[in-house]
Amino acid sequence: MERQYDIIIIGAGPAGMSASIYASRAGLKTAMLEMGAPGGKLIKTYEIANWPGIKETAGAQLASDMFEHATAFGSEYLYGNVVQIQDGTEYKKILCEDGTCYEARAVIVASGTKERMLQIPGEVENIGRGVSYCAVCDGAFFKGKDVVVIGGGNSALEEALYLSQFAGSVHIVIRRDVFRGDAIIQQRIKDNPKIHVIKKHIPVRILDDGMRVSGIVLAHSDTLEEMTLECMGIFPYIGQDPATSFLQGLDVLNAQGYLLVDENCETTCKGIYGAGDVIHKQLRQVVTATSDGAIAAQHAFHQLKGI
Repeated sequence: MERQYDIIIIGAGPAGMSASIYASRAGLKTAMLEMGAPGGKLIKTYEIANWPGIKETAGAQLASDMFEHATAFGSEYLYGNVVQIQDGTEYKKILCEDGTCYEARAVIVASGTKERMLQIPGEVENIGRGVSYCAVCDGAFFKGKDVVVIGGGNSALEEALYLSQFAGSVHIVIRRDVFRGDAIIQQRIKDNPKIHVIKKHIPVRILDDGMRVSGIVLAHSDTLEEMTLECMGIFPYIGQDPATSFLQGLDVLNAQGYLLVDENCETTCKGIYGAGDVIHKQLRQVVTATSDGAIAAQHAFHQLKGI
């Protein structure tokens, strides 16, 4: 099965949906190709408070509004897990896991990132049994329970605040003695009586009772002295890795797997663009992702139309 488009956008997060708006409004035959629900990280974010013009909104609501806008001008929404992109002459081939092949004159990669795992004993076997990478998805299951959040960045702190609505207590574990998150979020953490911070510790192994998580062993960052913390939920937020395995062989990635793009968000493979968290850049936020998507789609339009 092959279907041809002017432009295919891989990923339907903020970057992909922004690109969809600009490409479809410009009259290009456009499709967003996504392996999950539209919205990307937005649907896993409880609260968005830095989207210009809206002081505060739920991530899922912003995702829904964006998706409605992204498909309002005729852009199609396709489901598929991309496993390879082949750089042809006029058309690029996008191959999916189920054997479907799409063709497009331009491709915008907006596949985002995936949560980094702790890589410690007891983690993999307890995913879904107390280990979760999405507080918004699973927080309500831990009503009155003790949970642990691993990480000191904005994502970890925001998820800890969200979990405090349900959990009996929330422990935040950081490997240093200072947070990396914004000052305003740090203050909210300090002011929350349910949240407790354990500094200069790293996770060593996750404990379970054979059915679900029962605790976590931590080691002091300096002395390596171990301590056991009883809990029923563990939420790692230690960073992200780019979802770019399908781009191997195109020589468009850096050593960390992020897409390298120019000021037009285009890679060295003409007609292949990157947008959002998946590209090499300093600031990964909703507002910068939408900017990338707009830039990529507009440049692709100009190239395809010879403007």
